[in-house]
Amino acid sequence: MATSSDSSVSFDQTDTRSDEMNSTIEQWIDDLVTGIDDAQTSAEFQEWLDVQSRFHDYSYRNTLLIKRQYPEASRVAGYRRWQEEFDRHVQEGESAIWIWAPIITTQCPECENSPSYHEDSDCAYDETPPEEWSEGLVGFKPAPVFDVSQTEGEPLPDLDTEATGDAGDLVGRLTGAADELGVTVRIVPEAEWTHGEAKGICEQLSLVDMQPRVEVRDRENEADLARTLIHEYAHALLHFDVDDDTERSKREVEAEAVAYVVGRYCGLDTSGSAFYLAAWESDEPEVVRDRLDRISRTAEELIDVLEDEFSSSFS
Repeated sequence: MATSSDSSVSFDQTDTRSDEMNSTIEQWIDDLVTGIDDAQTSAEFQEWLDVQSRFHDYSYRNTLLIKRQYPEASRVAGYRRWQEEFDRHVQEGESAIWIWAPIITTQCPECENSPSYHEDSDCAYDETPPEEWSEGLVGFKPAPVFDVSQTEGEPLPDLDTEATGDAGDLVGRLTGAADELGVTVRIVPEAEWTHGEAKGICEQLSLVDMQPRVEVRDRENEADLARTLIHEYAHALLHFDVDDDTERSKREVEAEAVAYVVGRYCGLDTSGSAFYLAAWESDEPEVVRDRLDRISRTAEELIDVLEDEFSSSFS
């Protein structure tokens, strides 16, 4: 298999190939875990984490409302929050995204209404005066928020997770491997991309055809384009029939670890994966090693398919 000059490993010896692949991948996973630890303690990551902590963690209901109104939304905040906390301003003419904001106020310990509603209710509670009541959730009200793409001003800190290096014909080999992997793949021009800041997606092709469909956003950096293809292929192979949001971060760990291993085998610099995974599992880098078997098997399958694609191009 043709790889960049930085690639330092090959698995050409048939009789020892499996053992060599297993030991090499295990070493690379150890390197990735170390990289995640280093990323978490870096000033760059801490700055990013500080800004992320200032964004609300929206409920499932509000997340659906946001996506329905503004599908490409990534980070949203209220008009004043953008100004006061991020030194950014909503651009003129932008339409608000409406969500449900909680109403927190003092509430009756018995009927749980606010003082004004309590007065108009049939509740007879009078053991303590309203000024001594505790605060609690009494309802919701519509509230406007705006996505970062609707604002301008000081840039938000970002993590450099892109892969780099000479991808050669790797993108072509990856797209050529789609049939063997049982995946439909499409590289979507930037102007046609409708999935916001996501670099790629993996979803069901249709209600009739259960085959996974992988789409990735086209870009000039072909090394990172290849990494994204590998990442989404890993989702197709590992997670296509999994529908459990509580496992989403761990699925991202597996897919990105596969992309790190296969990209590294192909001679790419995939060290940015450490930042990617630190952002998903900021307190559990060991989850990568815990899932080594699934990661290793999927990486080996993709490497084998790429080897076949390389061989067939010369046959």
